[in-house]
Amino acid sequence: MPKAVTLIRSSSLSDVAEYAYAATAPAEARLIFLAGSCPLNHDGTTAGVGDFAAQAAKCIENMRVALADAGADLRDVISTRVLVASARQSDLVAAWEVVRDAFGDHDVPSTLMGVTVLGYDDQLVEIEAVAAVTD
Repeated sequence: MPKAVTLIRSSSLSDVAEYAYAATAPAEARLIFLAGSCPLNHDGTTAGVGDFAAQAAKCIENMRVALADAGADLRDVISTRVLVASARQSDLVAAWEVVRDAFGDHDVPSTLMGVTVLGYDDQLVEIEAVAAVTD
């Protein structure tokens, strides 16, 4: 099945960003809006307490499950938003590097931001995503 997502790169913008600046999906694509993927274990406890990278990895793991349940995978993601509960840029980068590596060359448009607090005890990272598939 052909992938619905097309990443758009602009030669008019900086090539420093580690993601595409835009992405498209055809009108017939089915969009999948994922709730924020959290670093929760199956029993509801928070994984990787105190570790930004470990929590980002658990978020990606959980996102893969949610995508699979919706008939998609990471290569169907059209955009992400990575939320990190920290004001330190190094903490944001630690989480981002995990996300970037998980997506590999499918470097979707993404927003990375520091936030004050997230919803679960000891939660440091949450990743929102939208995917597009053609059935």
